[in-house]
Amino acid sequence: MGTQLARSEESEPPPKAFPHIPQEYLREADNPPDFWVSTVDGVTRFLGERVHRGTVEVIGETAGGRPIRAVFYGLPRNRKGTTTFSGAIGARNVRAYYGPDFDKKVYLAMAAVHGGEFEGIVGLVNLLSVLETGKDLRGRPRPEIVAAAGRIDRLIVIPIVNVDGRARVPVRMEAFRGADGTISQYLNTGGWSDGSLIGWPACKEFIPLDFSRTQFPGGYPNDNGVNLMHDDFLGSRQPETQALLDLAARERPDLILNLHTGIDPNNYYPRTLRPVMEEALAPAFDGLYRAVHTALANAGLQGSSDLAVEANPDHAPRNGYNLDTALDFHCGALSVVVESPSHGYSGKNLKGDVVRQSADQLLDAQLIIQEEAMKYLVEAGGRARWAAGK
Repeated sequence: MGTQLARSEESEPPPKAFPHIPQEYLREADNPPDFWVSTVDGVTRFLGERVHRGTVEVIGETAGGRPIRAVFYGLPRNRKGTTTFSGAIGARNVRAYYGPDFDKKVYLAMAAVHGGEFEGIVGLVNLLSVLETGKDLRGRPRPEIVAAAGRIDRLIVIPIVNVDGRARVPVRMEAFRGADGTISQYLNTGGWSDGSLIGWPACKEFIPLDFSRTQFPGGYPNDNGVNLMHDDFLGSRQPETQALLDLAARERPDLILNLHTGIDPNNYYPRTLRPVMEEALAPAFDGLYRAVHTALANAGLQGSSDLAVEANPDHAPRNGYNLDTALDFHCGALSVVVESPSHGYSGKNLKGDVVRQSADQLLDAQLIIQEEAMKYLVEAGGRARWAAGK
């Protein structure tokens, strides 16, 4: 397999300039590590130069006319099901949707639905490096990931979903700001004309966001001002959302990981959020949560080594109705958000101690999450076995 791009690389439109961003907000980290590939240009170069085993495909265009690139490994389902997903649920036979190859395992990982969140991008680029060479961009072998991926029939990676939002944020790696997350939040959720934070969750009250009212709209929205996590899913959808829905209908994944940055600063460790989903998928979510957080805790990347606390799915923060819910009810996938700490500021643990995670720790966590999620899909058997409906 190789690289197949549906449009030329040189025709991507430049982002609109926002000249009133305080220059201090754009200060970069000193000496970012080479493995920290997070920009649109950096990812595009990586896909063009370093992906040979997988196939790069443009799956759609953003509102701003930028290509959304995905990388595909393995063979897809043959799409010979006899009904819609809703019909299969009504018939109490989900295998009728997937068809004869219902037991194929299809895995999708995506990052930067919010364009100002970098950790997931870095994690997925390094995952692609592992899939291509067996090593991450630090040169560290990851044989467990290679083995897990080798047991998955179809693997799809989208390093940047909201290319508009990521192109708008002119920073590769933020300077560390101590405990102050203000600038990170400004770069992601934006600032009003007077420079005050739009903030989270208040930013969700303004969809679409009127850019003329902002000093900087942040990386959350696409160029139409829409936060893709909260698109008008049953109405007038954004092109990025439609591209994801079309891809999901075509590939029919069992498991989708939606990687974000923005975990609770008072328990500053990666966390999988419980989505609004079909009741039938709750046991699968619980199993995934246990697998991922057991491995993170064992690696010292949770608040404690107490698995009864760290890997207990009853402790999973609850997420609201959003893109993951839409993907589940569209194609049957278990679609979950995994939130990461930020490289740009510190948080605290439950004891109140300061927690700052290094770039290496953040990448380690991203790769562990991918490894364990793939292992779980292989061992648990996929959607048709999670909820056969018989």
